[in-house]
Amino acid sequence: MMLHTDSVSLSFGGVQAVREVSLSVQAGELLGLIGPNGAGKTTFLRLLTGILAPDCGAIRFQDRDITRAPIHRRARLGMAMTHQIVRPFREMSLIENVMIAAVPEITANPWRALVHVRRDRARARALGLLERLGIADAADRPAHTLPLGYLKRMQVARALAFEPRLLLLDEPLAGLNYTEATRLADLIVQLNREGRTVVLVEHNIAEVVRIASRLAVLHNGALLAEGLPAAVMARADVRAAYLGKAGSDA
Repeated sequence: MMLHTDSVSLSFGGVQAVREVSLSVQAGELLGLIGPNGAGKTTFLRLLTGILAPDCGAIRFQDRDITRAPIHRRARLGMAMTHQIVRPFREMSLIENVMIAAVPEITANPWRALVHVRRDRARARALGLLERLGIADAADRPAHTLPLGYLKRMQVARALAFEPRLLLLDEPLAGLNYTEATRLADLIVQLNREGRTVVLVEHNIAEVVRIASRLAVLHNGALLAEGLPAAVMARADVRAAYLGKAGSDA
């Protein structure tokens, strides 16, 4: 088992964002984590990575208890996350944005390391990742000049620089047109086939159902359903959750 949460809960000011979620992710799986706005999906990912700490419950990653482990320790164990809102270093080039994560010395102290770490090694590795993501043509362009599709792929390249065993993706397809979304979804499938376990949070239900091997549905912070995509999406309670009033995701 790659990851397991046991009754994980978190409240913000009396509002329970995540409620006793127990969920397992098997090694090599591509799990789609879905749910309506306000379901707690992003909050749950942040609990997994250590950005947030649960009020109660436990998180285990590769048979290690990481419930209170800091973010950097989880990253070293093989966990990486992309965020829904892309926040690149705007004045840096696309390749420099990836170089920050391309070698361990840089992640420890990025600004000092860009001067003292061998830039040729970091650049070569970052360029390889950009080529893998199909955006090497824009390697030397400033991030603020690039369209969203390039920046979304840059985020994935930056996450892959950590050589993660578990890749957590928070709405990587949001804001992309049909062609861009399909291409990035296909790339996620390929990364999974290469041996990476993936947890995908996404509102593009058509793509999630197409590529995920299993779905888990959060609703009002709790786990509502899990199983094969077709079976989960056929459930009346899942359909009702999506037809209910939408709010802002916690």
